[in-house]
Amino acid sequence: MDVIQAAAIQFTVKQGDVDANLAYAREALKRAADKGANLAVLPEMWSTGFAYKNLNELAPRTAGIVDELLELSRDLKLVICGSMPEPNGDKVFNTIFLADNGRLAGVYRKIHLFSLLGEDRAFSGGDQWRLADTTIGKIGVIICYDLRFPELTRRLALEGARVICVPAQWPKPRQEHWRTLVRARAIENQLFVVSCNACGLIGKLDVFGMSMIVDPKGEVLAEAGEEECEISAPLDMQAMADWRAQIPCFNDRKPGCY
Repeated sequence: MDVIQAAAIQFTVKQGDVDANLAYAREALKRAADKGANLAVLPEMWSTGFAYKNLNELAPRTAGIVDELLELSRDLKLVICGSMPEPNGDKVFNTIFLADNGRLAGVYRKIHLFSLLGEDRAFSGGDQWRLADTTIGKIGVIICYDLRFPELTRRLALEGARVICVPAQWPKPRQEHWRTLVRARAIENQLFVVSCNACGLIGKLDVFGMSMIVDPKGEVLAEAGEEECEISAPLDMQAMADWRAQIPCFNDRKPGCY
């Protein structure tokens, strides 16, 4: 696909309220599709939030939600990305299930757990990067704190990712880190980044939104404020190819030196 219409669905995740979150996401995905989106990104842990006290009870519902997302992706002709809790013994994984027009195109378990907020105590960490070959091209996926580890995104770029999707719950007061890192991952890898942050007060976490869609030059194509909304922008693959030809960073790499 030469031009992908991407959307980020920013909303306040209701802690532990799967039904309310699913209802919001369902309608927002329909709105995005009605506006022509081919790709829609939801926030991190969008179905439950970081409801640590009852994550193990909530996580089994994820399988049913994945089934519904697959149906929605088929009916709406969408690629849908967002993370949810996946059961894993006495812990859970923070997992992206990438729904692609009715099929499961990829599963990614968050590698870098945010120990500052105790994520490592409730979650198991993944150990495998994920690049999905979808109906709209090769999509790389990372989750929130992964954004601070450029090696992961670079690996996805080297493997052929044209777009990186980033579901997140990135809290205050690190707004400028978020904006800088999203743009940096796009610039250094000369690809598109579609980041979707949650917003509002989620449990004790004050999450600022500011979801962004950024092009390979680091130019912001669309950016949200701090309220619930959907943002969208076209991702022009020919423009990406032209930029890579103009400044051939990948050809000029010297991996043997570092």
